[in-house]
Amino acid sequence: MANTTFNGPVRSKNGFEDITVAASTGIETTNSTYGTNASVGGTLAVTGASTLTGAVSVTGALAVTGAITGLRSVNTDFNAAGAKTETLTAAQSGTLFLINGAAANIVNLPALSTGNVGVTYEFQLTVAVGGSVTTTFVLPGSAVSNFQGMLSLVAGTAANAVSDVAGDTLTLPNSTVANARISMTCVVDDGTNSTWMATALSTPIATIS
Repeated sequence: MANTTFNGPVRSKNGFEDITVAASTGIETTNSTYGTNASVGGTLAVTGASTLTGAVSVTGALAVTGAITGLRSVNTDFNAAGAKTETLTAAQSGTLFLINGAAANIVNLPALSTGNVGVTYEFQLTVAVGGSVTTTFVLPGSAVSNFQGMLSLVAGTAANAVSDVAGDTLTLPNSTVANARISMTCVVDDGTNSTWMATALSTPIATIS
């Protein structure tokens, strides 16, 4: 079929597909789909402004000659006054979680999966941890996962960081002051064992056990 040029917009109620047909067998292969959720199997080049409201998956190269503007997701599930226990998902990677430490909070990291590698979260304590409770971050499994943490005491003066490379529970102890911050990234997950890199800034100092 020859190339077709349109002067107006091309519209579809059910998306578009880019396909190839094998000359020898006639089998069709879908390379890319364009709709609410876009999947691009080859190189995606964006030279003008584009607005994407769904998920976009690019398995080839992505070339952008203009600006990319995005808003970070901020989650407030743990920012209520009551205690909260919740398991995070890989889809929430990149999210900043606000935490009210007045009651005991338990943040469970995603179940073991090779798809977790590269998943990253950040946390900020908006209200100090209560005097008789803790806020904990727990890795999946039992004695099969470890935080590798760099834990720093923030006390208004120079304080040496503590390195801890074993333990599946990172804890903000009771009376941890507001504005404590934690970041963590999954660096290894083979579906059976996992390792998460963590950095914590707090007073008193966070612990890993």
